Amino acid sequence: MGIIAWIVIGLLAGLIAKALMPGRDPGGLIITMLIGIAGGLLGGWLGKVLFDVDSIDGFFELSTWIAAIIGSMILLAVYRVFAGGRARHGH
Repeated sequence: MGIIAWIVIGLLAGLIAKALMPGRDPGGLIITMLIGIAGGLLGGWLGKVLFDVDSIDGFFELSTWIAAIIGSMILLAVYRVFAGGRARHGH
């Protein structure tokens, strides 16, 4: 997949992760896209390590989207812990 495909998947996976994990987020659209792109990579790596499957096959493969969304949800949760804590204590 090309870089444009990763950006599109990242943006959409990040938005889906935010929709599945409602709550106040300290980041905007750019942070969402970066979390989504990194989440796709994390999801693909976890799929390979834990289940010995190639979960990042192609743009239109369901496994690619599932891996990207799960990875994005993991990273969004971690981001909320660190950025949310900093925002509360940063007054």
